[in-house]
Amino acid sequence: MNYFISMLIGSLLFINTNNAQSIRAISDSFRPLLKVPELLVSNNGTTIKTKKQWNTIRRPEIVSLLEQEEYGKIPGEIKVSKVTITDEDRNALNGRAIRKQVVLSFEKNGRSVSFEILLYLPKGKKSYPTFLSYNFGGNQSINSDTNIHYSKPWNGQPANRGANAVNWPVEKIIESGCGVVTLNNWDIAFDRNDFSVGVYTLLYKDQQAKPAPDEWGSLAAWAWGLSRALDYLKTDKDVDGNKVIALGHSRLGKASLWAGAHDQRFAGVISSGSGCGGASMHIGKIGEKIANINKRFPQWTCENFKKYSNKEDSLPFDQHFVLALVAPRPIYVASATEDAWADPHNEFLSTYYASSVYQLFGINGIQKPEVPKFEQPITGMVSHHIRIGKHDILEYDWNNYIRFALENIK
Repeated sequence: MNYFISMLIGSLLFINTNNAQSIRAISDSFRPLLKVPELLVSNNGTTIKTKKQWNTIRRPEIVSLLEQEEYGKIPGEIKVSKVTITDEDRNALNGRAIRKQVVLSFEKNGRSVSFEILLYLPKGKKSYPTFLSYNFGGNQSINSDTNIHYSKPWNGQPANRGANAVNWPVEKIIESGCGVVTLNNWDIAFDRNDFSVGVYTLLYKDQQAKPAPDEWGSLAAWAWGLSRALDYLKTDKDVDGNKVIALGHSRLGKASLWAGAHDQRFAGVISSGSGCGGASMHIGKIGEKIANINKRFPQWTCENFKKYSNKEDSLPFDQHFVLALVAPRPIYVASATEDAWADPHNEFLSTYYASSVYQLFGINGIQKPEVPKFEQPITGMVSHHIRIGKHDILEYDWNNYIRFALENIK
């Protein structure tokens, strides 16, 4: 009790009274520890005590459960049919970086999908971490570099060149010795309730118009897109394909979490304000809940997930299952004080509950269920911070993500 009160008083120096709900979402001392589904008990009741048992018994069970009940399974395999390097400049950003733009094309059942990835890589390095993330607004929105190709204007007019540069400190990332790769999620699947276009159509059977109840929604489709980008990065000699981190913010943070959880080739995962369907526990959640996303964004998850609207207590899993699938690889979960919709308190608890799996691998995760003070990160293989401010990904976040990558992606 005293811990939460002291944290609340201190944080009032930074947060005005209009954000009382945000403070409560983090610091409410009347929110007890949750009764959550058991991570380390298998379907047949076996208690999981070793990393071998986790990898061979429990992990496959959880992947299957989450595919069946939340994200949806991919009903087939789609391999890249063509790789086209559309741009390469080894003296980009005033000679500080390598810039590449690469189109990946896919064809199946008489249909096709393609998307272009933008790469900025540090020069003169053979091994370094690379952040792979979707963007909001198109590739051209992340930097004012006039050589960046405009993404397709799927969602109205594309964002202006460099419009979201504040969220993408490309020069800082390069100077730190890391790489950054981005792509437009709308190229893979629309962020609206429309399954008539995008990657889904490549796997439709005759007369099929939407995925089956246990088949992928857009979060799983976007996760698929990140994995296909990783396929390419593993072939690019300028990239260390063993050090690629799946990163995402907000709804794209949900997708990056599922990508890193499902695809163990990712070296680590970073979730920024991913909230419901991302890092935040469903049980006991404040702000956005299952019923909200099922009503407003029914395309995000599989149809089977709709039965859990307003029935969080009936879930046979929770989001700490997703985070635990990343183990033993590094994971970073972050949010902001004014992001009550995502519920930073429950995002933190998810990292705490998932830490029991990291302990099987001899890794200390989050040791205590006490929300950390604002802008005082918990560092390590399981990292966490709560930034002062709004739902966003900003310089403070990137400074911590870069440090996390350099310290933990080996």
